[in-house]
Amino acid sequence: MIAFWIGTIILLAISCVFVLYPLLKPKEVDEAEQRDDLNKAFFRDRLAELESEDQAGIVGNKDDLVLDLKQSLLDDIPVAEQQKTDSAAVKWMAIPLVIFMAIASYGVYALYGAHSKVAHWKQVENNLPVLSQKLMNPQGVELTEQEMTDLTLALRSRLQYNADDATGWVLLGRIGLANRDIETAIGALTKADNLMPNNQDVQLSLAQALMFSSDQVDLQKADSILAQLIKQPDVDLRVYSLLAFSAYESGDYAKAIDYWKALQDKIGKDDDRYDMLSRSIKTAQRELDATNHPEQKTYQGTPVKVTVSLSPEVKLPESGVLIVSVHTADGAPMPVAAARYPISQFPVTVVLDDSNSMIESRKLSSLSDIMVKARIDSDGNVATREGDWHGESLPIHLGDDAVISIEKKY
Repeated sequence: MIAFWIGTIILLAISCVFVLYPLLKPKEVDEAEQRDDLNKAFFRDRLAELESEDQAGIVGNKDDLVLDLKQSLLDDIPVAEQQKTDSAAVKWMAIPLVIFMAIASYGVYALYGAHSKVAHWKQVENNLPVLSQKLMNPQGVELTEQEMTDLTLALRSRLQYNADDATGWVLLGRIGLANRDIETAIGALTKADNLMPNNQDVQLSLAQALMFSSDQVDLQKADSILAQLIKQPDVDLRVYSLLAFSAYESGDYAKAIDYWKALQDKIGKDDDRYDMLSRSIKTAQRELDATNHPEQKTYQGTPVKVTVSLSPEVKLPESGVLIVSVHTADGAPMPVAAARYPISQFPVTVVLDDSNSMIESRKLSSLSDIMVKARIDSDGNVATREGDWHGESLPIHLGDDAVISIEKKY
């Protein structure tokens, strides 16, 4: 902050020099000299004319005319005291002008400047060690949302001046993951990976961040990193979990089951996570059976069969998902049930049932009349819709098939 105020004072001083220089060096002296030179030139020219007229016999009182001309020249000499008085008055104006410029400059900054944000920024920078210790507290003390924001700002500020701090980049990336700020997480962890190549912990965090991206290139890079990590002699258990999640999301349920079973073998039956993995395996097995034998799939409650088609003007994004949601018949924004599907060939038919309900206490089967909506989500963030294509069905009775044509754009 001291450097900031010194800088503003220097800038104000330079501005004052440019504004006050014409006042402190007035033009009256130069104008007086120019007038004297002009009068002298006029006097000499008039003398030459009188000499010529006298020789030609035009004038008979040459001496009187020369005397009058000299008297006129003397009468036009400026008064020195008056010039000094005017110059002094102008110089005294400099002091109020400097005061006005200082008050106006700092007053405008106080009204419209970001001095409070700058002060908060400097305070956050000073609190970085305290916030870092609180984050790393082994007792599991949670930071508030504001403290997480302050910690991110402080880390960004420090890394701006110390770009080779690999530990700082790792911490910033993990904070980005915790806050679901995927862009920050990927950028920071990529920088850390460049500074600490072949660090498995950093690579694992980077792969996790890439898996949350909606960009297909990022997803492929995550799979590539995980494929290299699983070949290492001492494999981190999180690698199996991330590989299983990636396989499940891509619809490769058999591979997801294999990874979860391998993870079960690693942790043993006494581990608290074993039962949770068993449930995940059952879910994947059910999806696998439904894919291989769709006619044998059993649904919870009354299923809703939805066929989604695209109008000719719709252009599918390179990456994205199809979101199908079931609403009350009046088209209320909050869905009762929803599911995400990978973008494939259209038209596509999907089925939603009670397992897709958003709230446990409000099942899809509790409705009598419904409306179904479908949207092509291009960025993977269900909260943003600008530019997405969408469509909706007419109100139908629960149990009837819904037909949707995606033809509108937000």
